[in-house]
Amino acid sequence: MSDSGGNRSDNLRMMRKLLVIAVMMFGFGYLLIPVYKHICEVLGINNITQKDGTAGLEANTQVDTSRKITVELDSNAHGPWRFRPTQRSVEVHPGELVTVVYEVVNIQPRTVHAQAIPSYAPTNVSAYFKKMDCFCFKQQTLKANEARQMPVVFYIDPKLPRDVKTFTLSYTFFEIAGLDQTASR
Repeated sequence: MSDSGGNRSDNLRMMRKLLVIAVMMFGFGYLLIPVYKHICEVLGINNITQKDGTAGLEANTQVDTSRKITVELDSNAHGPWRFRPTQRSVEVHPGELVTVVYEVVNIQPRTVHAQAIPSYAPTNVSAYFKKMDCFCFKQQTLKANEARQMPVVFYIDPKLPRDVKTFTLSYTFFEIAGLDQTASR
């Protein structure tokens, strides 16, 4: 019996030690976040927000402010709608993030499905035209008489040859035939 009593007291002592270790580990994990934030603030690293509340974002150093490129915006419509850019052209610095908007109006009393196809002139600039977001990435469904503003977010690679001063971004908007027949089956 004394042997089992000794085991029991050893087990209780071990359980207390493990409980203390578990509590210390929890406390260490709980305090790690504020300690980490304080260390980063003192060292000046990984600052997301400055003390005045403004974001710690610096200017984009990849923007080539020494030159401007004129991007002419064009549109072609093959279908039952009006389709056009909201502005004729935009001047951009290579590397600068730009948003332009195209507008489409379905002038039919029915729903239509469409897709936009981009083209560039001269064609060699397409390798330097980088779209981040574009309505041309997916098919569009326009309800009867619906009007929609559709953005294109892009930048021009600063490696664009220096002799290119102007280029044209054109979209052709096509109706996708046959989707209504397959949807009603």
